[in-house]
Amino acid sequence: MKARVHLLRRHCRQFSALAPVPRPTPLRSLAPRATTTAASRPQSALRYPLSQRCPVFEGIRNQSGVAAVLAEAAQGADSITNESIISRMDPKELGRIKNIRNIGIAAHIDSGKTTATERVLFYTGRIHSIHEVRGKDSVGAKMDSMDLEREKGITIKSAATFCNWDRKDPLTGEENKYHINLIDTPGHIDFTVEVERALRVLDGAVMILCAVGGVQSQTITVDRQMRRYNVPRISFINKLDRMGANPFKVIELMNQKLKIPAAAVQVPIGTEEHLKGIVDIVRMKAIYFEGLRGIQVKETDEIPESVRELANEKRSVLIAALADVDDEIAEIWLEEQTPTVEQLRAAIRRATLALKFTPVFMGSALADKGVQPMLDGVIDYLPNPAEIKNTALDRKRDEMSVALVPYNSAPFIGLAFKLEESNFGQLTYIRVYQGMLKRTGFMYNVRTGKKVKVPRLVRMHSNEMEDVDNIGAGEICAVFGVECASGDTFTDGQQSYTLQSMHVPEPVISLAIKPKSNNQSANFAKAMARFQREDPTFRVSQDSETQETIISGMGELHIEIYVERMRREYNVDCITGQPKVAYRETVTETVTFDHTLKKQTGGAGDFARVAGLIEPTGELGDNEFVNGIIGGSIDEKYIFACEKGFRASCDKGPLLGHRVLGVRMTVNDGATHVVDSSEMAFKTATQQAMRKAFKDARAIVLEPIMRVAVTSPAEFQGAIVGLMNKRNAIIEDTEVGVDDFTLYGEVGLHGMFGFSSVLRAATQGKGEFTMEFLKYSPALPQHQKELIEKHEKEMKEKEKEK
Repeated sequence: MKARVHLLRRHCRQFSALAPVPRPTPLRSLAPRATTTAASRPQSALRYPLSQRCPVFEGIRNQSGVAAVLAEAAQGADSITNESIISRMDPKELGRIKNIRNIGIAAHIDSGKTTATERVLFYTGRIHSIHEVRGKDSVGAKMDSMDLEREKGITIKSAATFCNWDRKDPLTGEENKYHINLIDTPGHIDFTVEVERALRVLDGAVMILCAVGGVQSQTITVDRQMRRYNVPRISFINKLDRMGANPFKVIELMNQKLKIPAAAVQVPIGTEEHLKGIVDIVRMKAIYFEGLRGIQVKETDEIPESVRELANEKRSVLIAALADVDDEIAEIWLEEQTPTVEQLRAAIRRATLALKFTPVFMGSALADKGVQPMLDGVIDYLPNPAEIKNTALDRKRDEMSVALVPYNSAPFIGLAFKLEESNFGQLTYIRVYQGMLKRTGFMYNVRTGKKVKVPRLVRMHSNEMEDVDNIGAGEICAVFGVECASGDTFTDGQQSYTLQSMHVPEPVISLAIKPKSNNQSANFAKAMARFQREDPTFRVSQDSETQETIISGMGELHIEIYVERMRREYNVDCITGQPKVAYRETVTETVTFDHTLKKQTGGAGDFARVAGLIEPTGELGDNEFVNGIIGGSIDEKYIFACEKGFRASCDKGPLLGHRVLGVRMTVNDGATHVVDSSEMAFKTATQQAMRKAFKDARAIVLEPIMRVAVTSPAEFQGAIVGLMNKRNAIIEDTEVGVDDFTLYGEVGLHGMFGFSSVLRAATQGKGEFTMEFLKYSPALPQHQKELIEKHEKEMKEKEKEK
């Protein structure tokens, strides 16, 4: 205490304003002893508490509070709750973070994500005019910054932006300015990694659905990704102005297919070309959008007679749906009472944050209707960064899970989730989870252990940048000139924490590629290196036998886009080979082996004997090596060589030279020679034993099976079924709408090459399809035979050339 008083006296200028405590009268005095009472203190001392009169005292108190919270969070992810973190947060910091929303917009392709984002930017004042996707003015939407995106009318790369939204609380009348960090994601399955890394760092999401198409194939994929990262979402049914729009059918499909309780919080006033506005059934208000681009939002208590009964009915459905997921509403509902507007809003927020419910908004972004209430829903029902529990792994404590604290005053921790090459060097997108990132400051890359300086710190607005001096906890930014990889964790050097990276799917298609001219080799190499850094699903490898460069990706469109980008951005024209399917190999029976390698040359020769068995693991996953040696017939160091030989054999299988899946090798016997045995000999012997035993164990070829969804006008239903049957597809389900027909099925990837052109020809250019990897499954016997014969023929030709 004496040390603290000394610190206060030395640093605080206002310390002299503190009232001195009167000393008691000496005993030798005949006067009575003085007492210290509230009345005897100066008024200045009574009016202000110590913390207000002395900022140093307040700083010490806050620092000790932060240290206590950090110590508690370090005990484990479950040792502290979000409520505890928020309750002990500095009021000024709490005021800042409560008004932040980090959201993403995700949906099936052509559901209107970029169109909706364009309206969000316009209504928040971030842009001053609206441009459409594939617009006639040749400008294109703001978030589609690449020429390829504007030409094809699709989003290829996720784009980040930020904006401010003034939200007036309808109950209290209080107006607050909210800061929204927004990421617009692609809808095509080939670019699914962009959605993965966006959802990895976001606190909430808006799932957009088409009022006609409903729950489509990529909608299910996006739902799965949101569940993987525990992202709360609100839903927005778009395109209510389209013919055949049926929002309540879409909500029914959401409950059935997505298995998440969903209920409307709005109903439309008219549909298709008669769409005039919406009714907010929580507050029972009719909302109309007037003026240029619907910028004026008009609310009224007069609900049109044509939708009044529907609004009351859907409000009852909403209350019943909430009663299933929220205890407070359940009690009110069981007592046959009607919840208030405040109780309803609070229950929707609780259930949404708990991942038990999604409120459904409605409108038409292209018709400029319903976007502003959807923005209000983002503020009302999606979390701020402090309401989401983020965790890290402590490397010093066996990767124990610990909680992160979104305080600016805490040590800095951030995740690099996306990389881009720009005119100024590598641009790294970072989500700050804890602490503050400052321009010209330093941070440490946990993976490499290197200390790096932050030369430039920016907020992104699509392809534009705004320089800032610092970024607080819970926000998203970008830095220049920092060499790192996607998924790297950065700290201030004090922490041993690392953040979990995002899920990266395996590529399913490969092809050989080379530049047309040798003069373009340098630029070709630069492009390959850059694309690999930016996109974890784009892989480049070298065929050791043919010396060809092999690129792998998520689909034909994925590869096609990168080939086109090389031509445009690096002036490299490429020659591509036929696409190659990423087949796999496995065994179906258990087989024993006993193989001896004996080679004698001048001097020491090679000798190794290995015996054991190979068998299927039961799952098409990782391969397993088991050391079954008892009695030391093979030395321990040679066992490691055997495992290396097994792993090398699994990289290039005996049938087609593709990777092996789901095989277990057990080595239980063998022999060594005092002079001739070596690690190389045992590695070679194991490879030879594996090659021989593999074919004896009824080896089969596995092909990637794709989940395919084909959509076209209903008149082409018979033609599409015929096309899928030709490709040996397993048709799982069909949906016939008012005008559209959708087929869902499973088909081998090799049968889908060139399908897009065939589909266009069969549907007069009106059909479209999406596919995503589902599983590996045994190829048809005839197809396996053709593949093996083709591979053996190629190998013989290569031997002749040698």
